[in-house]
Amino acid sequence: MHPIDWAIMIAVLTAIVLYGIYKTRKINSMKSYLRGDRDLPWWTIGLSVMATQASAVTFLSTPGQAFEEGMGFAQFYFGMPIAMVLLCIFVLPIYYKLNVYTAYEYLEGRFDLKTRTLTAILFLIQRGMAAGITIYAPAIILSSIMGWSLYITIIFIGFIVIFYTVSGGTKAVSVTQKQQMIVILTGMVAAALILIYKLPANISFDDVLEVAGKTGRLEVINFDFDLNNKYTIWTGMLGGVFLFLSYFGTDQSQVQRYLSGKSLAQSRLGLLFNGIFKVPMQFLVLFTGILVFVFFQFEKPPLHFNEANVRIVESSEYAEDYAAIEDIYNQVHAEKEVAAFVLTDAVESGTEEEITAAEQKFNGLLLTQKQLQNAAKEVILKADNSLETRDTDYVFITFIMNYLPVGMVGLLIAVIFSAAMSSTSSELNALATTSVIDLYKRSVATDKSDKHYLFASKFLTIVWGLIALFFAVFASLFDNLIEAVNIVGSVFYGSILGIFVVAFFFKKIGGTAVFIGAVIAEILVITLFLMDRFEVIDLAYLWLNFIGCLLVIFFASLVHAGTETEFRRS
Repeated sequence: MHPIDWAIMIAVLTAIVLYGIYKTRKINSMKSYLRGDRDLPWWTIGLSVMATQASAVTFLSTPGQAFEEGMGFAQFYFGMPIAMVLLCIFVLPIYYKLNVYTAYEYLEGRFDLKTRTLTAILFLIQRGMAAGITIYAPAIILSSIMGWSLYITIIFIGFIVIFYTVSGGTKAVSVTQKQQMIVILTGMVAAALILIYKLPANISFDDVLEVAGKTGRLEVINFDFDLNNKYTIWTGMLGGVFLFLSYFGTDQSQVQRYLSGKSLAQSRLGLLFNGIFKVPMQFLVLFTGILVFVFFQFEKPPLHFNEANVRIVESSEYAEDYAAIEDIYNQVHAEKEVAAFVLTDAVESGTEEEITAAEQKFNGLLLTQKQLQNAAKEVILKADNSLETRDTDYVFITFIMNYLPVGMVGLLIAVIFSAAMSSTSSELNALATTSVIDLYKRSVATDKSDKHYLFASKFLTIVWGLIALFFAVFASLFDNLIEAVNIVGSVFYGSILGIFVVAFFFKKIGGTAVFIGAVIAEILVITLFLMDRFEVIDLAYLWLNFIGCLLVIFFASLVHAGTETEFRRS
């Protein structure tokens, strides 16, 4: 990067961290460290909730996903406004009435200690894994920019985030996320505008839409009822609603954000703000990926987007094989660029036959280009079969590093690091809070001083940071990072949500019944997930949220009915 970019990136990130430390300099109790002073207005809550979910994964992986597959991922968020309304009506009043630190405290009063502990442990497992993925995402950037080992970079990033989180607790997380979201939104809008500006002079915005549309990348809604299709209106409105109900209603990393509000009304407004603005924000991020796709129809994209892999294959005995594929690839791109201009001209003034012919020619060359990229990946694996050849997560960062003007590169890198800091710090803070309140203070050390619990909170933040680093090492096993976060959540969120649904709406079912039901449901959900991974069945991961919730309700009701029958007989 240019020195100016380094200066901008460091200045933005340092200012945010120092602001958070300054605002939380007087925190000296467990209550303030874990829950804050409950003085946040609705707009800070709303931006904090958005920033917690919008990790670096969002701004690295989502544009790459749109580049590869189009806008269909937007359907994943269609259920969010519905989920926010339901939470505001049914869940928030309960949390405020009980004055809880964590969402799981409520479960002990409603059921028993073992159900509270089980739910807390399920949260800790899935959120600890997800925190690893959010550390892994920005590590991709630094390893690519600086040529560092990816694993060394993971450790470097992880320790920075751990330090930032330990220093300020939950209030530091919340007050800095407002600034982080401003940086994030400014950077993404600027990137989209620059992309449009850098297109050829005779390519209008309408032409952008035409080129993207002719490749199917603007198809947002899919009404096909296909259990194997990850993104349809049905997975979004059923699986997505259940995922968001569980994530925002029972995941401590989110609950902790809105429990810091001035009042119930302020927290409700904050959640509704998130529900309204999150969908347009995701459209912006996805459409930025579409703009990158169109940009690379007129500007030659790399044969392989991960430069680290390219350097390895070019220094191996397979360098000539890779170069031969690249020569053909360059020729195909030159033809495709001409075909793209022909397609836009045909759409503007051609006949239907000319449009169809131009579209077929363009898509045919696009397919050939994809085949050459796959052939290049095979050569890379020959050079080193331990390399990860999936490169969609490198698409957006490639555009940032190679095509943005000086100054904007630093801002966009700051965007991605801001997102990483906000989401990971929220997760580590929530993991520490749940560990202290629901496990350590409740069942291990029940009668210690406030100073002791404050120290335990900071110590467990460090422990969970180290665990997240461990999971970060394995994040590359997933096809796409934005999916990886949601997959990990979907394996556990359905069962967690089912426990809370029983707690809220099935008043006669007791703790033992829901505990047994949740254990059976989680085992079955994990079984279904593994069967899908090993291609025994085809099941889109979002359905696991819906299935897990229903299984908990079903088995808890079944066990309850069985115990009721036995009781009557006796």
